[in-house]
Amino acid sequence: MDRGSQRNDLAHLEQFVASRRGVEGYVEPRTAVTETTIVLVAADGEWTRRRIAGPDVARKLSRDLSIPVYDAQVTGYPQRMRDWSSRNKGS
Repeated sequence: MDRGSQRNDLAHLEQFVASRRGVEGYVEPRTAVTETTIVLVAADGEWTRRRIAGPDVARKLSRDLSIPVYDAQVTGYPQRMRDWSSRNKGS
């Protein structure tokens, strides 16, 4: 198994939300090699991904940070995330 969520991962997520507008969370399920992750996507499409200690922790974090959270397997990812990634390839 890959390493689990660390405090610095949570600090990064908190900083991302505090420094950007319109952030939404997308929870990705645990796999055979990776723990549960959350992808945060800002209004401009900039995004970050970090490990998190499960879906319940992701939902609690989103409540604490006052951001919406979605199940990535159900909703998919927003187009703005793909657009941002295309614009920033190689950055």
